[in-house]
Amino acid sequence: MVFPVVGGTQDTGYEISNSVRFDGSSAYMHLTHSSEGNSKTYTWSAWVKRCGEDSDFFISGGTGNGVYTQVGFQNNKITYYDQSSGVLATIQSTRLFRDPSAWYHTVFAIDTTQGTASNRIKIYVNGVQETSFGNETYPSQNQDLYFGDDEKIAIGALHWTAGTDDYHNGYLADVHYIDGSQKAPTDFGKTNDNGVWVPIKYSGSFGSNGFKLEFKQTGTSANSSGIGADTSGGTNHFTPTNLAATDVTTDTPTNNFCTMNPLISFAGASDGIDAFTEGNTVVDSNNDTSAAGATFGVQNGKWYYEAKLTTGNQSSTNFGTGWASTNYEGQKGTGNGVGFMSGEDNIAVDPGGNLNKGGTGSTQVFGNRSTNDIFQVAIDLDNGKIWFGVNGTWSNGSATNSTTLDASNPDYSSVFDTVGEHYMPAFGQGSSGQTVLAYNFGNPAFSISSGNADANGYGNFEYEVPSGFYSLCTKNLAEFG
Repeated sequence: MVFPVVGGTQDTGYEISNSVRFDGSSAYMHLTHSSEGNSKTYTWSAWVKRCGEDSDFFISGGTGNGVYTQVGFQNNKITYYDQSSGVLATIQSTRLFRDPSAWYHTVFAIDTTQGTASNRIKIYVNGVQETSFGNETYPSQNQDLYFGDDEKIAIGALHWTAGTDDYHNGYLADVHYIDGSQKAPTDFGKTNDNGVWVPIKYSGSFGSNGFKLEFKQTGTSANSSGIGADTSGGTNHFTPTNLAATDVTTDTPTNNFCTMNPLISFAGASDGIDAFTEGNTVVDSNNDTSAAGATFGVQNGKWYYEAKLTTGNQSSTNFGTGWASTNYEGQKGTGNGVGFMSGEDNIAVDPGGNLNKGGTGSTQVFGNRSTNDIFQVAIDLDNGKIWFGVNGTWSNGSATNSTTLDASNPDYSSVFDTVGEHYMPAFGQGSSGQTVLAYNFGNPAFSISSGNADANGYGNFEYEVPSGFYSLCTKNLAEFG
C-alpha cells in the first residue's frame, strides 16, 4: 500500500512545532502526581503518528498486573482499557487505524457521573466520535478510575510497578490532560476549508493535575527545560527515560514528514526487513534480500534526503538506496526480493560507490563505502534528473567531484518519464548480509554535527541542501509538489 502525496493540508494560525519519537523498545516518560485529582471526570487529547505495530498503547499507568489502564491501539483498533479494580472499562472500536503516513488526533473524554452509560467514555478520532465497538464495557455510574489517582502515569509505555512493557512505536504531539472536565474534540481541533481536521489552541482550564506536553525542549530532567515539560502553566513535568535530543522532531500534524513504510516492504528469501525502528526512519535488512519504500509518493518537485549506513559495508552486503516507482509491487523479483531496484524507472547508489539505473548497468564514482558514511540523494522530478553524493561530495555525473551540486551535470537525465506515475525514496538489498540504514528526510534519529535546513527552513541535515531542493514534508509539498 502506497500513499501518494500531492500537496499539504495546512490551515491555521495554530502550529504544532514539535513531536517526540518513541523507538518501540525502551523509551517513555513518566509522572507521579503528589495529590489525587478527579478520578471520575477527565479528558486526554493527543496527536499520534503510528509506525505499523498492530498494538501500541501510548498513554498508560498502573501499580501492577491487576491494576492498570491503557490508552492507544490494540490490533489496530483504538482502545480505552481500565482495570483499576477488576475490569471496569473496555472500549474498542471496530474501525482499523493502520496508516503510518498519517497523524491521527485522538480524544478520550471520560465522565463516570453521566447517567447514560455510553456517555461515560467517548472516543474521537480526527473530530469524529467512534460509535461502532467490538468490545464495549462501560464503568458503573460514579466509578473512580485510575487516571485521577496519584499513581504513576506513563507516556509512551504501559507502566506497572514491576516494570515497563508494550512500548509505543511512533510519534506523539500536543498531548493534553484535562483534570475534572469531559471535553469535546472541538476544544482541540476543527475542520478546515479543505475538510481536514486540524489542531487549534486549547483555551480552557487544565485542572489541578492537568498538563500540556509540547516537546519543545531537549533536557532529560523533570523540569521546564526537559522533553516532558508541562507548558500548561503548571508544574506537572514528566521524567524522560531513554529519550534524547534526537527524539524531539519537527514531524508534526501541521508539517508531516516522509518516513519509510512498513506496509510496502517485501522480501525474497524469507522475512526481509527485520525491523523499522526510530519512527520508521531506520530499516534493518536482517541478513536477507529485501526492499522497502517510503510513505510519500510524488510526481514533481525537487527533493533531497540523506541516509546513514550504520551497519554494513561494500564487502558484506549488496544494497541500494535511491528512488523507485510506487508501482513496484509488480516489479518484485523472484528469489532476490529486490527486482524493483533493477526496473527501468528505479535508480540507486550502492555500498561499492556505484550508481545504478535499472537496466543500464552501473558506474563506480565514489569507491567503496563503509559504516557511518552518509549518502546524499537529490532528485528533480520536474526535469527528470538525479544526483548522488557521499559524505558531502557530489558525483556530478562523474564529470567533477565537488561539495556543490552541479545542476548541469546530473548522474542521470531523462529519468522517471512515465506520465502520471508517482515515485518514492526506496531501499533494496539483493543478497544476504545485514544492512542497517538510517534515513533522514529532515528528522534524523542520529546526531547531526552541523545542521542544515532547506531554503524554507525545514529539516535538519548533515550536509548543505542543494539550492532549489527541499525536504519531503507537507508544507514543501503544498508549495512545490
